[in-house]
Parts: sequence; C-alpha cells; structure tokens
Amino acid sequence: MTDSGQDRETKSAPTLSVVQEVLSVSNEVAAELGAIGDGVLDSLRERLECAILLRGNRLTIEGEESHVAGARVVVDELVELVEGGHEIGPSTVDAVLGALDQAESIREVFDDVVWRHRGKKIAPRTLMQKRYVDAIRTCTVTFGIGPAGTGKTYLAMAHAVAALSERQVGRIILTRPAVEAGERLGFLPGDMLAKVDPYLRPLFDALYDMLDADKLAAYMERGTIEVAPLAFMRGRTLNDSFIILDEAQNTSPEQMQMFLTRLGFGSKVVVTGDVTQIDLPREQASGLIHVGEILRDVDGIAFVSFTHKDVVRHKLVQRIVEAYKQHAEETGTERRR
Repeated sequence: MTDSGQDRETKSAPTLSVVQEVLSVSNEVAAELGAIGDGVLDSLRERLECAILLRGNRLTIEGEESHVAGARVVVDELVELVEGGHEIGPSTVDAVLGALDQAESIREVFDDVVWRHRGKKIAPRTLMQKRYVDAIRTCTVTFGIGPAGTGKTYLAMAHAVAALSERQVGRIILTRPAVEAGERLGFLPGDMLAKVDPYLRPLFDALYDMLDADKLAAYMERGTIEVAPLAFMRGRTLNDSFIILDEAQNTSPEQMQMFLTRLGFGSKVVVTGDVTQIDLPREQASGLIHVGEILRDVDGIAFVSFTHKDVVRHKLVQRIVEAYKQHAEETGTERRR
C-alpha cells in the first residue's frame, strides 16, 4: 500500500551550457602559444578545464560557458604579453591566473626588467619572483628559499650585475659552501681552486649568460667580480659589495652567522637555498633553516619562499618537485634542523 498523501518529485540535473569561441591571433602569438611542444596550450587545457585547439591563426576554446569566459580572459592576457615583446611558457599560465586571483597586473610583473644583455631581458615570471626582486631592491639582506628552477640565484645574479653596471656597488662577491657530496675534496685533483671549481661552476655559467666573456674576464682579473668558496669569507669585512651566498642550505649555523657578519657599509646580501636538498649529515643542523628562526622579524631582512608553482623550467620539473615534497611530508623525512 502506498502513501498517496505524499507527492514525489524527480529533479533532473541542470543541463550544462557548452559554448565555443574562436579567436583570430597574430602569427607571433600563434608561434608562442604553439611553442615548446604545445606546452602553453597543454597548461591552458589543464588549468582552465576547456578544450583548446590552435590551427594556424585560429584559436578555438570550447567548454562550459563560465570556463570559456575565464579562458578568454587568460588568453587575452597572454596575447598582451606576447605583443609587448615577452616570451611565454607553461609557467606563464600559472602566473596569469595568480595575478588575476590577486587583482594584480601581470604586465607589471613581466615588465620589471632587472637586466638586459644582447637583446635578452631578465625579469620576473611569477608573482613570487616579482616579490623577490622587490625585496632585493628594498632590503639589505634577502633570503630566497625554494626548490630548483624558481630563479632564486639567477635573478639575484641579474640584480648584482645591474647594481655593478649602475655603480651602486663596486664589486660582486659570489660564494657557495663546498660541501662534500659524494666525493671528498682531498681526493679531487688540482689545487684548492681547482677542487672547488665544480661547486662554483653554476655561478660562472650564470655570469656568462649576463656578460660578454671578455668583460667578465676583465672583471675577474681586477677582482671586481670574485667567485670563491664560503671558507674564504672568514675574517673579511665586505664593503660596497653585492654578495650572494648560494646553496645556503649546506651551511652550518656557525657558517651562516660568520657569513652574515661579513656585511659592511654600502653592501647588499642575497642568500639562496633549497631546504629540501640538504647535503649535510643528518645530525648536522642547516644554517638556512636555523637562520629563519632567528632573523625572520628583523627589520631590513626579507624572507621570500618559493613553491613548485614558481618553477619556470619544464612543467615536469614542477611535478617532480611537488611529488618529492609530498613524499617527504607523508614519510616524515623532511629536514627540520
């Protein structure tokens, strides 16, 4: 027996409105969107939940109406960047989305050129990179902490070269701790400088990307640019200098204190490192972790933390970084010292 006093209603799910929008783009924009194996388009599809197809100069966006509308806004921002002379990549999509979420101008991020060399412009490519370069400009000591590929060292080097070129400082000093990762220094061939060269080579590579070889050689010969292991900093006072300490996660707390107290008048310091890639023994505390607990609230010192979303290399690097981070959190193997 059924209860006829109750009416039963069947509610059907609302039908989603699927729309298609076709945009005509310039050859320049089409080339940028289709570059790097469709990396930008793949990133758009993944982030915006739309079907996106580029054929010639016609960009087709199809999906739910709200998604298509959002995609159109992002594409318009990308087009504006390309037409403004900027190169774009998969990470640019995240940068645009982040800027839109925070009501910031993505053009202000990309137009903040730190250094130019042979037609190449070095500028922030994410919101956090923009905050990083702003911090370097305004603070005496800046810590850039985050995974590989986020531009920590590269942007700091560009700032240093620009400051030297504009006579804001008289010299650049670049240093790294020579941590024994797999090979002991005593077993490597050559004198001390030859032994530490593999540790300092990435710094030279960045310099060659920003200066002509003959100019760099002249700077090095005169001591205007100095690249040396951290141990060579002890006992010095560094005035009128732009000083970069790279790979700082491999310093001890004592080394970090020694380095920071080398700061002299008219100088600026940038410290970079990745606390997920510490090569010190497990029982050895990292100076980069330790310093954050001590100096985070000191005026004139800035801490900028990058995440996998700020990685500007191949998009697979973002996924690798995030996967390792999740594994460390799940297994409890994160370094906390």
